[in-house]
Amino acid sequence: MSDLAISTLPAEVTRKRSAIGSLRLIQTASILVIALVIVSPLLMLIVASLKDDRFQILADMGSFRAFWVPNPTLANFAEVGNLSGELAFGRYLLNSLFILAATVGAGLIVNSMAGFVLAWGSLRGRALILSLVIALYVIPQESIIMPLVIMVSRAGMTDTFAVQIVPWIASPLYIFLFYQFFAQLPKELFEAAEMDGASVFRIYRSIFLPLSLPALATVSILMGIETWNQYLWPILVTQTAYARPIAVAIATFFGQDSIYWDRAMAASVLMMLPILALYLAFQRWFVSSFVGSAVKG
Repeated sequence: MSDLAISTLPAEVTRKRSAIGSLRLIQTASILVIALVIVSPLLMLIVASLKDDRFQILADMGSFRAFWVPNPTLANFAEVGNLSGELAFGRYLLNSLFILAATVGAGLIVNSMAGFVLAWGSLRGRALILSLVIALYVIPQESIIMPLVIMVSRAGMTDTFAVQIVPWIASPLYIFLFYQFFAQLPKELFEAAEMDGASVFRIYRSIFLPLSLPALATVSILMGIETWNQYLWPILVTQTAYARPIAVAIATFFGQDSIYWDRAMAASVLMMLPILALYLAFQRWFVSSFVGSAVKG
């Protein structure tokens, strides 16, 4: 190699490093801009919930003052956090938390057991049942809402917690997710436990269920979001504040002639926090489930 070629190498390396550095800087700046655009409504909601003037909230929406509060206060949260009264969002929040915990807890048990039986149970016609489960997922919930309303109304279940929990415990999507996860586990685990005399339920409870933390986390988050955001079904089957969830209560509050925007924003923040906490609690396993699926794929 000539001396001229050797002398040009450091310059070329420097130019390539500079180009790579500039590209990374552009990528980082683009990601930050996109993140700010996505997070800005959430930041605006939190800032508005800390203001004490409901008229000023609307006046600030058209400027950068919507992202700044000079004198923050938690009075709005204290007002809407009551368990009784006109703005008893605390009661609706407790109702939603109970419905969320019961639905997700029962759903994890029922859907995981169904998925395990489809994957490893000695059940005739498993392929046909699995096909029916997948076919049921295609049917939109709205198409069966009215028959369900008639059924629960005749059963005397309206305006109760049970009517908001029982119909949504089992789900074709989550059964299939558990089936896929259990079917990927080594066959030797099941055969070794079976040779040791363990029953099918014991194998499910002691071996396969502890190994399915990523699937449990994924289903918990997806089912939790779906349950928490339910609006059409609760508004059809609840008439009083006894079992009404916070999503319906906030929508009803926004439908009034005179809206206290400061309290409405505080109630919206209260509605957001539990589901955000659920995601943060299961985030590690939720992300690992997607990473594992990508690697296997």
